[in-house]
Amino acid sequence: QVRLMESGGGSVQAGESLRLVCAASGYDGYMSYMAWFRQAPGKEREAVAIIKSQVHITYYAASVKGRFTISLDNAERTLYLQMDTLALEDTAVYYCAAAESLAIRVFHPAEYVHWGQGTQVTVSS
Repeated sequence: QVRLMESGGGSVQAGESLRLVCAASGYDGYMSYMAWFRQAPGKEREAVAIIKSQVHITYYAASVKGRFTISLDNAERTLYLQMDTLALEDTAVYYCAAAESLAIRVFHPAEYVHWGQGTQVTVSS
């Protein structure tokens, strides 16, 4: 059974940094894509950053590009999201997700079959 467990969320002030960690387990080989999504109150879940697992090609939402960095340690099956220069609008629950298929729309949450329970990130002024 695939399990994704996020950690590293918390409360910070605008301009500060956080690093989220997602520990994956329960499968052999690779997930095709791993990703970070977020969902703010009253808003739809949105993709933040995606990484194609075997080749480490990355994709970012326009709102975080240049501030956030996704990385993956395949040997440790650990996904990271380094978040720098955090802004108030980054406040949300952040979710780790994994897809098994290569032929997916990488920014669409419905394409991901495995999800973590989420970790809260709160940015204040």
